Amino acid sequence: MASEDEFASYYTARAAQLRSTAYLLCGDWHLAEDLTQTTFTKLFRAWSRIDRHEVLDQYARRVLLRAFLDERRRPWRRERPFSETPEVAVDGTDTGAEERQVLREGLMKVPKRRRAVLVLRFWADLSVEQVAEILGCTAGTVKSSTSRGLEDLRGALGGALDDLKRPTGGGLS
Repeated sequence: MASEDEFASYYTARAAQLRSTAYLLCGDWHLAEDLTQTTFTKLFRAWSRIDRHEVLDQYARRVLLRAFLDERRRPWRRERPFSETPEVAVDGTDTGAEERQVLREGLMKVPKRRRAVLVLRFWADLSVEQVAEILGCTAGTVKSSTSRGLEDLRGALGGALDDLKRPTGGGLS
């Protein structure tokens, strides 16, 4: 019973962060919920065998990443009903929301493995070594994937964030 209480406490403390990480990986809140649920289900099944609770966050992120990669391999996930994301109405008061949307759209254009490295490095704020351990690769691979992922992201954005920051009309040239 104490073990279940520990798991419930861990879930309460970490579910929101894992869900946010899942969202950044997949770009869909519904799929992020599914990935988070899958992660915690697998974590619960292994809970009694986990000896080192101090590395639970790292283990949970690894399970989440693998669930994401497995989900992307399923054939029905390759279907895309729209070629572009529908435009979102913006009232112009919160440019941060626009920037976040543009950044998310750009992130979705980065290959999934590089996207995972970017999310783990810059969103989850993990070190190169921690990311390498989660992904099961070398630190050098993480560094090159980070570099190439940032290059891909810059290419995908193509100045879109600069366009949002440019003032429109009425200003001095």
